[in-house]
Amino acid sequence: MLDLELLRSFVSVVEAGGFTRAGERVHRTQSTVSQQIKRLEEDIGQPLLHRNGKDVTPTEAGEKLLSYARRLLSLAEEARDVVARPAEEGAIRLGIPEDFAAYRLAKLLAAFSRNHPTLRLDVRADQSTYLKRDLDRGELDLALYKRDAGEKGGIAVWPERVHWVTSKQHPCDLSAGSVPLIGFPAGCLYRARAIHALESAGRSWHMAYTSSSLAGIQAAVAAGMGLSIISEMAIQADHRVLTAKEGFKPIDKTEVALMASPDASPATLRLADRLAEFCEAVQAKAA
Repeated sequence: MLDLELLRSFVSVVEAGGFTRAGERVHRTQSTVSQQIKRLEEDIGQPLLHRNGKDVTPTEAGEKLLSYARRLLSLAEEARDVVARPAEEGAIRLGIPEDFAAYRLAKLLAAFSRNHPTLRLDVRADQSTYLKRDLDRGELDLALYKRDAGEKGGIAVWPERVHWVTSKQHPCDLSAGSVPLIGFPAGCLYRARAIHALESAGRSWHMAYTSSSLAGIQAAVAAGMGLSIISEMAIQADHRVLTAKEGFKPIDKTEVALMASPDASPATLRLADRLAEFCEAVQAKAA
């Protein structure tokens, strides 16, 4: 019989790419996780991971085990929920950035709701500034939001890919004059990054279009009203990414953090695990 706790640590190590971050996800020390992987390898009878310094990748046997481990863990969680869930599980107040709301995350949340029919899921898509504020105030139980790279805290953190974009069909004339910017209202991390980058390069700028809607920003860029910085997942076919040769380097000092309230319920932490898996998959696809 395979030990589910060992399998959980194994999956976390593979998804996190190392023992330290995996330990944070399963609330174990690095040495404990390492010992668990050693026990699992002894049970299986062959090595499951290639260890190259801090980098960890699955062996061929590890790749085979990974899909089974995920299925076993999911089935075990489902069985526990069905048998042990109370008559009413309460509610989870979740905050997410708008680009994540438009990027397949709705399907994950809908599936989570179907698997927890007595749980009410309240989801709000908003600017990261407000999501962080409301989590700190106790008005959210769980939040996925953008922040400056290197800030401390969080269940999991991922570097973000953010690019300057213009219209593919109607590109802006950037040879001279003030750069027309498109962005969210004041307080948005992207807006602040865009302004800082232009001012650091000695370029003048003005806000040509401001919208609290990601769809509005995407449409304004496509129409040729100006430039914007957009996360890689939100770039559309009628956008063109500007290059460093054109004077617009990628914005590389932001990250996505998954944060939970200190008194997060077991259901909230289960949803956090699902969101972490989703973000890991997005990162792997973009790599």
